[in-house]
Amino acid sequence: MTPPAGTTMAQALNAALRDALDGDERVLVFGEDVGPLGGVFRVTDGLTAKFGEDRCFDTPLAESGIVGFAVGMAMGGFRPVVEMQFDAFAYPAFEQIASHVAKMRNRTRGRVALPIVIRIPYAGGIGGVEHHCDSSEGYYAHTPGLKVVTPATVADAYSLLREAIDDPDPVIFLEPKKLYWSKADVALPARTEPFGRAAIRRPGADATVVAYGPTVPVALEAAEAAADEGWDLEVLDLRTIVPFDDGTVVASVRRTGRCVVLSEAAGFAGVGAEIAARVQERCFHSLLAPVLRVTGFDIPYPPPMLEHHHLPGVDRILDALDRLQRDDEPDTRHLLAGGAA
Repeated sequence: MTPPAGTTMAQALNAALRDALDGDERVLVFGEDVGPLGGVFRVTDGLTAKFGEDRCFDTPLAESGIVGFAVGMAMGGFRPVVEMQFDAFAYPAFEQIASHVAKMRNRTRGRVALPIVIRIPYAGGIGGVEHHCDSSEGYYAHTPGLKVVTPATVADAYSLLREAIDDPDPVIFLEPKKLYWSKADVALPARTEPFGRAAIRRPGADATVVAYGPTVPVALEAAEAAADEGWDLEVLDLRTIVPFDDGTVVASVRRTGRCVVLSEAAGFAGVGAEIAARVQERCFHSLLAPVLRVTGFDIPYPPPMLEHHHLPGVDRILDALDRLQRDDEPDTRHLLAGGAA
Protein backbone atom coordinates (compact mmCIF):
# COMPACT_ATOMS: atom_id res chain seq x y z
CA MET A 1 0.00 0.00 0.00
CA THR A 2 1.30 3.47 -0.84
CA PRO A 3 0.69 6.07 1.89
CA PRO A 4 -0.57 9.45 0.68
CA ALA A 5 1.66 12.43 -0.14
CA GLY A 6 3.35 13.95 2.88
CA THR A 7 4.36 10.59 4.29
CA THR A 8 5.89 10.68 7.77
CA MET A 9 8.93 8.67 8.77
CA ALA A 10 6.74 6.67 11.17
CA GLN A 11 4.39 5.81 8.31
CA ALA A 12 7.32 4.77 6.12
CA LEU A 13 8.63 2.47 8.84
CA ASN A 14 5.15 1.05 9.30
CA ALA A 15 4.91 0.41 5.56
CA ALA A 16 8.29 -1.32 5.58
CA LEU A 17 7.20 -3.65 8.38
CA ARG A 18 3.86 -4.28 6.69
CA ASP A 19 5.48 -5.14 3.36
CA ALA A 20 8.08 -7.37 5.04
CA LEU A 21 5.40 -9.26 6.98
CA ASP A 22 3.36 -9.58 3.81
CA GLY A 23 6.27 -10.87 1.77
CA ASP A 24 7.87 -13.37 4.14
CA GLU A 25 5.97 -15.46 6.67
CA ARG A 26 9.18 -15.96 8.66
CA VAL A 27 9.14 -12.26 9.67
CA LEU A 28 7.79 -11.65 13.19
CA VAL A 29 7.35 -8.33 14.99
CA PHE A 30 7.29 -8.21 18.78
CA GLY A 31 8.08 -5.98 21.74
CA GLU A 32 6.40 -3.89 24.40
CA ASP A 33 3.04 -2.45 23.26
CA VAL A 34 3.69 -3.13 19.57
CA GLY A 35 0.50 -5.18 19.25
CA PRO A 36 -3.03 -3.70 19.48
CA LEU A 37 -1.66 -0.32 20.69
CA GLY A 38 0.57 -0.03 17.62
CA GLY A 39 3.67 1.07 19.53
CA VAL A 40 4.19 4.27 21.51
CA PHE A 41 5.17 6.04 18.28
CA ARG A 42 2.56 4.12 16.22
CA VAL A 43 5.20 2.52 14.02
CA THR A 44 3.47 -0.87 14.33
CA ASP A 45 -0.03 0.55 14.01
CA GLY A 46 -2.47 -1.91 12.43
CA LEU A 47 -0.01 -4.78 12.03
CA THR A 48 -1.66 -7.07 14.59
CA ALA A 49 -5.08 -6.42 13.04
CA LYS A 50 -3.78 -7.38 9.59
CA PHE A 51 -1.40 -10.22 10.37
CA GLY A 52 -2.72 -11.56 13.66
CA GLU A 53 -1.23 -12.00 17.10
CA ASP A 54 1.03 -14.82 15.91
CA ARG A 55 2.97 -12.40 13.66
CA CYS A 56 2.87 -9.10 15.61
CA PHE A 57 2.53 -9.44 19.36
CA ASP A 58 3.19 -7.85 22.73
CA THR A 59 5.84 -9.11 25.12
CA PRO A 60 6.41 -8.70 28.87
CA LEU A 61 8.34 -5.60 30.00
CA ALA A 62 11.66 -7.44 29.89
CA GLU A 63 14.10 -6.22 27.25
CA SER A 64 16.69 -8.92 27.91
CA GLY A 65 13.97 -11.53 27.48
CA ILE A 66 12.75 -9.92 24.25
CA VAL A 67 16.19 -10.12 22.64
CA GLY A 68 16.92 -13.56 24.11
CA PHE A 69 13.62 -14.79 22.66
CA ALA A 70 14.59 -13.27 19.31
CA VAL A 71 17.89 -15.19 19.38
CA GLY A 72 16.03 -18.45 19.80
CA MET A 73 13.50 -17.57 17.12
CA ALA A 74 16.25 -16.65 14.65
CA MET A 75 18.09 -19.91 15.37
CA GLY A 76 14.80 -21.67 14.61
CA GLY A 77 14.52 -20.11 11.16
CA PHE A 78 12.45 -16.98 11.82
CA ARG A 79 13.40 -13.36 11.09
CA PRO A 80 12.49 -11.42 14.25
CA VAL A 81 12.06 -7.65 14.25
CA VAL A 82 11.95 -6.42 17.83
CA GLU A 83 11.30 -2.98 19.30
CA MET A 84 13.07 -1.64 22.38
CA GLN A 85 10.48 1.17 22.80
CA PHE A 86 13.06 3.72 24.05
CA ASP A 87 16.85 3.84 23.71
CA ALA A 88 17.74 3.73 27.39
CA PHE A 89 15.31 0.86 27.95
CA ALA A 90 17.58 -1.31 25.80
CA TYR A 91 20.48 -1.49 28.24
CA PRO A 92 19.12 -4.53 30.11
CA ALA A 93 19.24 -6.31 26.73
CA PHE A 94 22.81 -5.28 25.98
CA GLU A 95 24.27 -8.46 27.44
CA GLN A 96 22.17 -10.52 25.04
CA ILE A 97 23.16 -8.25 22.15
CA ALA A 98 26.90 -8.15 22.87
CA SER A 99 27.36 -11.74 24.06
CA HIS A 100 25.02 -13.62 21.75
CA VAL A 101 23.47 -11.58 18.93
CA ALA A 102 26.77 -10.10 17.78
CA LYS A 103 28.87 -13.25 18.20
CA MET A 104 26.75 -16.22 17.14
CA ARG A 105 27.97 -16.38 13.54
CA ASN A 106 31.61 -16.14 14.61
CA ARG A 107 31.16 -18.53 17.53
CA THR A 108 29.66 -21.20 15.25
CA ARG A 109 32.25 -20.70 12.51
CA GLY A 110 29.54 -19.31 10.21
CA ARG A 111 27.09 -22.17 10.68
CA VAL A 112 24.47 -20.13 12.61
CA ALA A 113 23.46 -16.67 11.48
CA LEU A 114 21.04 -14.46 13.37
CA PRO A 115 18.85 -12.37 11.03
CA ILE A 116 17.51 -10.12 13.79
CA VAL A 117 16.55 -6.46 13.55
CA ILE A 118 16.54 -4.56 16.83
CA ARG A 119 14.62 -1.31 16.35
CA ILE A 120 15.52 1.37 18.87
CA PRO A 121 13.89 4.83 18.97
CA TYR A 122 16.88 6.93 19.96
CA ALA A 123 18.41 10.38 20.55
CA GLY A 124 16.67 13.51 21.77
CA GLY A 125 14.58 16.40 20.67
CA ILE A 126 11.21 15.34 22.11
CA GLY A 127 11.61 16.52 25.70
CA GLY A 128 11.61 12.99 27.07
CA VAL A 129 12.12 12.29 30.74
CA GLU A 130 14.91 10.15 32.22
CA HIS A 131 15.59 6.88 30.33
CA HIS A 132 13.46 8.08 27.40
CA CYS A 133 16.24 9.89 25.52
CA ASP A 134 19.81 8.83 25.00
CA SER A 135 22.36 8.52 22.21
CA SER A 136 23.62 4.97 22.49
CA GLU A 137 25.00 4.39 18.98
CA GLY A 138 28.58 4.19 20.23
CA TYR A 139 27.93 1.04 22.27
CA TYR A 140 26.60 -0.83 19.25
CA ALA A 141 29.09 0.56 16.74
CA HIS A 142 31.93 -0.60 19.01
CA THR A 143 30.58 -4.16 19.10
CA PRO A 144 31.91 -6.25 16.20
CA GLY A 145 29.27 -8.39 14.56
CA LEU A 146 26.56 -5.74 14.42
CA LYS A 147 25.47 -3.46 11.61
CA VAL A 148 24.32 -0.05 12.88
CA VAL A 149 21.86 1.89 10.77
CA THR A 150 20.16 5.25 11.32
CA PRO A 151 17.94 6.88 8.68
CA ALA A 152 17.50 10.64 8.37
CA THR A 153 14.94 10.74 5.54
CA VAL A 154 11.54 9.20 4.96
CA ALA A 155 12.72 7.27 1.91
CA ASP A 156 15.72 5.89 3.77
CA ALA A 157 13.51 4.87 6.69
CA TYR A 158 11.57 2.55 4.40
CA SER A 159 14.45 1.32 2.28
CA LEU A 160 17.00 0.75 5.04
CA LEU A 161 14.48 -1.08 7.24
CA ARG A 162 13.55 -3.42 4.39
CA GLU A 163 17.25 -4.08 3.78
CA ALA A 164 17.80 -4.66 7.49
CA ILE A 165 15.02 -7.26 7.61
CA ASP A 166 16.45 -9.00 4.54
CA ASP A 167 19.98 -8.98 5.96
CA PRO A 168 21.31 -12.38 7.04
CA ASP A 169 23.02 -10.87 10.09
CA PRO A 170 21.88 -8.74 13.06
CA VAL A 171 21.13 -5.06 12.53
CA ILE A 172 20.71 -2.37 15.16
CA PHE A 173 18.20 -0.01 13.58
CA LEU A 174 18.29 3.37 15.32
CA GLU A 175 15.23 5.52 14.64
CA PRO A 176 15.61 9.25 15.46
CA LYS A 177 12.61 10.00 17.65
CA LYS A 178 12.37 13.65 16.71
CA LEU A 179 12.15 12.72 13.01
CA TYR A 180 9.21 10.31 13.35
CA TRP A 181 6.83 13.05 12.25
CA SER A 182 9.06 14.59 9.57
CA LYS A 183 7.37 14.40 6.18
CA ALA A 184 8.31 13.93 2.55
CA ASP A 185 6.41 13.25 -0.64
CA VAL A 186 7.71 9.74 -1.17
CA ALA A 187 6.02 7.01 -3.16
CA LEU A 188 6.41 3.71 -1.34
CA PRO A 189 7.86 1.19 -1.70
CA ALA A 190 11.05 3.20 -2.20
CA ARG A 191 14.56 1.86 -2.59
CA THR A 192 17.56 4.07 -1.87
CA GLU A 193 21.28 3.33 -1.71
CA PRO A 194 22.25 0.14 0.17
CA PHE A 195 24.07 -0.22 3.49
CA GLY A 196 27.55 1.29 3.51
CA ARG A 197 26.77 4.17 1.14
CA ALA A 198 26.69 7.71 2.50
CA ALA A 199 24.65 10.40 0.75
CA ILE A 200 25.58 13.99 0.03
CA ARG A 201 22.46 15.89 1.05
CA ARG A 202 23.88 19.27 0.08
CA PRO A 203 26.95 19.79 -2.13
CA GLY A 204 29.43 22.45 -1.07
CA ALA A 205 33.03 23.56 -1.49
CA ASP A 206 34.30 25.14 1.76
CA ALA A 207 33.86 22.43 4.42
CA THR A 208 32.30 19.02 4.90
CA VAL A 209 29.78 18.51 7.70
CA VAL A 210 29.49 14.80 8.50
CA ALA A 211 26.16 13.97 10.13
CA TYR A 212 23.89 10.99 10.68
CA GLY A 213 20.36 10.35 11.89
CA PRO A 214 18.94 13.23 13.94
CA THR A 215 21.80 15.63 13.18
CA VAL A 216 21.27 15.66 9.41
CA PRO A 217 18.41 18.23 9.42
CA VAL A 218 20.44 20.34 11.87
CA ALA A 219 23.43 20.24 9.53
CA LEU A 220 21.26 21.32 6.60
CA GLU A 221 19.81 24.18 8.64
CA ALA A 222 23.31 25.25 9.65
CA ALA A 223 24.44 25.12 6.02
CA GLU A 224 21.70 27.56 5.07
CA ALA A 225 22.67 29.88 7.92
CA ALA A 226 26.36 29.58 7.06
CA ALA A 227 25.67 30.57 3.47
CA ASP A 228 24.72 34.01 4.77
CA GLU A 229 28.24 34.25 6.19
CA GLY A 230 29.88 33.17 2.96
CA TRP A 231 30.41 29.48 3.78
CA ASP A 232 29.46 26.88 1.19
CA LEU A 233 29.00 23.73 3.27
CA GLU A 234 28.74 20.18 2.03
CA VAL A 235 26.41 18.07 4.20
CA LEU A 236 27.09 14.36 4.21
CA ASP A 237 24.60 11.86 5.69
CA LEU A 238 26.31 8.60 6.71
CA ARG A 239 23.03 6.55 6.74
CA THR A 240 24.91 3.56 8.16
CA ILE A 241 27.51 3.93 10.89
CA VAL A 242 28.54 0.28 10.42
CA PRO A 243 29.48 -0.38 7.66
CA PHE A 244 31.17 3.02 7.37
CA ASP A 245 31.54 4.68 3.98
CA ASP A 246 35.17 5.78 4.06
CA GLY A 247 35.19 6.46 0.33
CA THR A 248 32.51 9.14 0.23
CA VAL A 249 33.73 10.83 3.42
CA VAL A 250 37.34 10.90 2.27
CA ALA A 251 36.48 12.16 -1.20
CA SER A 252 34.38 14.97 0.25
CA VAL A 253 36.95 16.13 2.80
CA ARG A 254 39.81 15.96 0.30
CA ARG A 255 37.72 18.21 -1.91
CA THR A 256 36.73 20.76 0.74
CA GLY A 257 39.80 20.59 3.02
CA ARG A 258 37.82 21.06 6.22
CA CYS A 259 35.58 18.80 8.28
CA VAL A 260 33.10 19.17 11.14
CA VAL A 261 31.53 16.04 12.64
CA LEU A 262 28.09 16.24 14.27
CA SER A 263 26.78 13.86 16.90
CA GLU A 264 24.20 14.15 19.66
CA ALA A 265 26.10 11.59 21.72
CA ALA A 266 28.78 12.58 24.23
CA GLY A 267 32.00 13.47 22.47
CA PHE A 268 34.49 11.40 24.48
CA ALA A 269 35.22 8.02 22.88
CA GLY A 270 32.17 8.28 20.66
CA VAL A 271 31.29 7.74 17.01
CA GLY A 272 32.26 11.35 16.33
CA ALA A 273 35.76 10.66 17.65
CA GLU A 274 36.06 7.63 15.38
CA ILE A 275 35.01 9.64 12.34
CA ALA A 276 37.44 12.44 13.20
CA ALA A 277 40.28 9.92 13.57
CA ARG A 278 39.51 8.25 10.25
CA VAL A 279 39.40 11.61 8.45
CA GLN A 280 42.68 12.62 10.07
CA GLU A 281 44.34 9.34 9.03
CA ARG A 282 43.10 9.40 5.45
CA CYS A 283 42.96 13.11 4.60
CA PHE A 284 45.89 14.58 6.55
CA HIS A 285 47.61 16.10 3.53
CA SER A 286 44.37 17.67 2.32
CA LEU A 287 43.29 19.26 5.60
CA LEU A 288 43.50 23.03 5.96
CA ALA A 289 42.32 22.97 9.58
CA PRO A 290 41.90 20.43 12.39
CA VAL A 291 38.87 18.15 12.22
CA LEU A 292 36.33 19.47 14.71
CA ARG A 293 33.49 17.75 16.53
CA VAL A 294 30.21 19.29 17.64
CA THR A 295 28.59 16.82 20.01
CA GLY A 296 26.50 16.41 23.10
CA PHE A 297 28.34 17.18 26.33
CA ASP A 298 30.10 14.52 28.41
CA ILE A 299 27.28 14.32 30.92
CA PRO A 300 24.31 12.02 31.57
CA TYR A 301 21.46 12.96 29.27
CA PRO A 302 19.88 16.12 30.76
CA PRO A 303 16.26 16.72 31.80
CA PRO A 304 13.89 18.16 29.18
CA MET A 305 14.28 21.82 30.20
CA LEU A 306 18.04 21.64 29.52
CA GLU A 307 17.91 19.44 26.45
CA HIS A 308 18.27 22.26 23.92
CA HIS A 309 21.57 23.29 25.57
CA HIS A 310 22.91 19.74 25.27
CA LEU A 311 22.06 19.01 21.66
CA PRO A 312 24.38 20.37 18.95
CA GLY A 313 22.51 23.21 17.28
CA VAL A 314 23.07 25.71 14.51
CA ASP A 315 24.89 28.24 16.69
CA ARG A 316 27.43 25.67 17.91
CA ILE A 317 28.04 24.54 14.34
CA LEU A 318 28.61 28.12 13.21
CA ASP A 319 31.02 28.61 16.11
CA ALA A 320 32.96 25.54 14.90
CA LEU A 321 33.13 27.01 11.42
CA ASP A 322 34.67 30.16 12.84
CA ARG A 323 37.36 27.98 14.43
CA LEU A 324 38.24 26.53 11.04
CA GLN A 325 39.94 29.86 10.22
CA ARG A 326 39.01 29.76 6.58
CA ASP A 327 40.23 33.25 5.78
CA ASP A 328 43.50 33.08 7.71
CA GLU A 329 45.31 30.48 5.64
CA PRO A 330 46.13 30.22 1.95
CA ASP A 331 45.03 27.17 0.00
CA THR A 332 48.15 25.01 0.20
CA ARG A 333 46.52 21.65 -0.43
CA HIS A 334 48.12 21.27 -3.84
CA LEU A 335 51.56 21.74 -2.25
CA LEU A 336 51.00 19.50 0.75
CA ALA A 337 49.46 16.67 -1.25
CA GLY A 338 51.79 16.86 -4.18
CA GLY A 339 49.01 18.18 -6.37
CA ALA A 340 46.68 15.27 -5.59
CA ALA A 341 44.14 17.24 -3.56
